[in-house]
Amino acid sequence: MKHSITYITALLFLILGTSEMKAQDHHSDQHDYVVLSKNIKQLKPILMTATSLAEEDGENYGEFKVIFCGKTVSDMKNNADFTMLLKQAKLQNVKVSACGLSLNKFNINPDQLPELLEVVDNGILYGFQLKKNGFISLTI
Repeated sequence: MKHSITYITALLFLILGTSEMKAQDHHSDQHDYVVLSKNIKQLKPILMTATSLAEEDGENYGEFKVIFCGKTVSDMKNNADFTMLLKQAKLQNVKVSACGLSLNKFNINPDQLPELLEVVDNGILYGFQLKKNGFISLTI
């Protein structure tokens, strides 16, 4: 009886320890980030944050994405300051996107936007999909 308890305990530790290791294998050491914002004026501090996180994370720094949704998409066209920040974002490998639903709502033609800006169909859905894929997310 004493040996049975020892064997059962050892078996439980083996099973629980193995399942915990599998869960850990599922997560990467790479840190990926996504920011969902309703204000394009936040792009400059977001890029500063991306720089700091890249330095802090070192080799573990992964992707950094920014998604703009809402009325702020109206401020993107013919905006020299925003275009300059998009160029800075590209140099930092930060991908900036505009929400297609917001563009439609405010009658903005994607052709009127800077070339460096990516358009995603649904910014909120895209943010959730990235979060499900392990991205650390922030909404501002």
